Amino acid sequence: MKHVTLIIIGIMAVSTGVRAQRGDGPGAPPPPPLAPGASRADVDKALLAAPAGLKDQATVIKWKSDFTYDTLRKGTNRLVCFDVSGFPLEQPFSVECTSIANIDRKAQNLRAEAVGDRKKSEAILRANEKGRTRFKPEFRSLLYQLGGPHQQRAHGHRMIAVPGATTQSTGLPDNPKQGGAWIMNAGTSTAHIMAP
Repeated sequence: MKHVTLIIIGIMAVSTGVRAQRGDGPGAPPPPPLAPGASRADVDKALLAAPAGLKDQATVIKWKSDFTYDTLRKGTNRLVCFDVSGFPLEQPFSVECTSIANIDRKAQNLRAEAVGDRKKSEAILRANEKGRTRFKPEFRSLLYQLGGPHQQRAHGHRMIAVPGATTQSTGLPDNPKQGGAWIMNAGTSTAHIMAP
């Protein structure tokens, strides 16, 4: 009985600590202010992909046509959210959040997608991979996507980046046929875990 009580207390302590780190507990700080000239609507739209516990303190950016960006709101956690609705090869409604460490990779993706042809875009990114100029995502970082023909018909998608991981290194299958989690693009910088 004593052992069970210690386990329960431990779980409660960890969950309280996680809630405090996420910033959604009592006394959580208010969201950071918007940058001068930033639109509340742009920020709110980009944050639609964010998990509830990270949303209030996430950074929000707006991509420019040269694949640099303006910061609409500087957050206090490592999550960055943005709207890519209507960009070449993106859905008409498409918002994403990921680790701030993955911004250079996203810019590289957007540059390749700007050609407007999926096969050509993939060829550019494969050449980057082969030439070792492909930016790697942060290991174990999450990507949250919400996209579709419009917001009301958008669906969510989440993946965990595990660049370079393989079936051998993870024990996960490299296709969805077995059911459950699987690794997509195994052995590349694009390798990621898909969870159904």
